[in-house]
Amino acid sequence: MASGIEDVARRAGVSKSTASRALSGGGYVSEETRSRVRRAAYEIGYAPSTSAVSLATGRTQNVGVVMPYLNRWFFAEVLEGIQTALLERGLDLTLYDAEPGTDGRRRIFDDFLARKRFDGLIAVGLEPDDHEVERLVAMGRPVVSVVGAGSETSSVAIDDEHAARRATEHLLELGHRRIAFVGGEPDHHWAQVDRSRLRGFHTAMEDAGCADEAIHIRSEVTIPGGYAAAVDALGDSRDRPTAILGTCDEVAIGAIIAARRLGVQVPSQLSVVGIDDHEFAEMFSLTTLRQVPREQGAAAVELLLDHIADPDRPPEQTSLKARMVMRSSTAPPPTHMTAAAADMRRE
Repeated sequence: MASGIEDVARRAGVSKSTASRALSGGGYVSEETRSRVRRAAYEIGYAPSTSAVSLATGRTQNVGVVMPYLNRWFFAEVLEGIQTALLERGLDLTLYDAEPGTDGRRRIFDDFLARKRFDGLIAVGLEPDDHEVERLVAMGRPVVSVVGAGSETSSVAIDDEHAARRATEHLLELGHRRIAFVGGEPDHHWAQVDRSRLRGFHTAMEDAGCADEAIHIRSEVTIPGGYAAAVDALGDSRDRPTAILGTCDEVAIGAIIAARRLGVQVPSQLSVVGIDDHEFAEMFSLTTLRQVPREQGAAAVELLLDHIADPDRPPEQTSLKARMVMRSSTAPPPTHMTAAAADMRRE
């Protein structure tokens, strides 16, 4: 005989309505009770019918996720965090791969998302200037953004300006003055994050009285983009910077590869710092500001479920601080090291 919700409730020691809420995600249930009910359901082999849950709650038990890239580290990590959080709550996920500038992206916004086959939507990396977030909000479903959003939705992101300012201050504290920010290409998709990080760089340089030494080298936000930009920047030994801040770790890693091929030693002749703590950062001994995209994805799920439970909940912006991770890609500039060596010889 097939087990029912009554059997689950009995085994978990809760009421039938509590067991139903715990398995459907509708209404408040403590995490301890939810885990106990799910364990009881697993032990007796009970699986609630999706259609039955939808009829009971008026919800699809499905969350839509739209992001511009699936093959980039940050987006893949955010997606992992979202999926894990949804699986823990027994919710389905529909993923929309909206690559910028493609016909597929247009169809996603014009057709697939308009069908509203989800209870809420998590938008990752959408630019406010494209007005796509406004279109999502107009669909009448809760929307939470992971970076790249305005004030129309709740959002989760690191404080990009603070991260770049902190990275620049680290280089300044080491004695660097001629520092290059590599990134800030205005036409790429990810421009808002780039602009915030560039602003943090300039703020730190101005506060240190080094605004005239600040260099901005435009670059695509990729390893090849960082490589190409750094080759140009490091080609003239008489005028090159002593330090580079990559707008992200991929750009910084590209700069390290360029330096190695040009015979420029990192960090004795060139310091490099990034932002992200990319999966390759340890491999290149890159000093960086760590953000944790999986945590951002999980936090976005929590926010979205709050909005689904309370549609009138006002938007809230969650700003996380990136943490400095010291490795071995930064050191005092060559002039400082030479002066220090001279002082030691005099002693």
